Amino acid sequence: MLSIIRDTIRKIPKSKVATYGDVAKAAGFPGCARQVVWALRAARGLPWHRVLGAGGKIMLPGESGLEQRLRLETEGVAFRTGRVWMEKHQYKFPHVKKS
Repeated sequence: MLSIIRDTIRKIPKSKVATYGDVAKAAGFPGCARQVVWALRAARGLPWHRVLGAGGKIMLPGESGLEQRLRLETEGVAFRTGRVWMEKHQYKFPHVKKS
């Protein structure tokens, strides 16, 4: 499960973001947003900064949250009222039909 979630996170392109719930659903595990957090904690080399809480909220506290915001801004991601402008930057995962 965690390797599938990590592969899904790798698909988020530069200057786009997804919520924990979006990633879980796209990986085939709807309702498993907490497992996305687990996948991020245990992995290196993922674009972790592109995964956010619902509504584009940065969920990481303190300096980690500041680093996430700076990384996103470096990629050109815009913020509105302290959250990522989701209408502009939310990545829409391709719909995969199950056989």
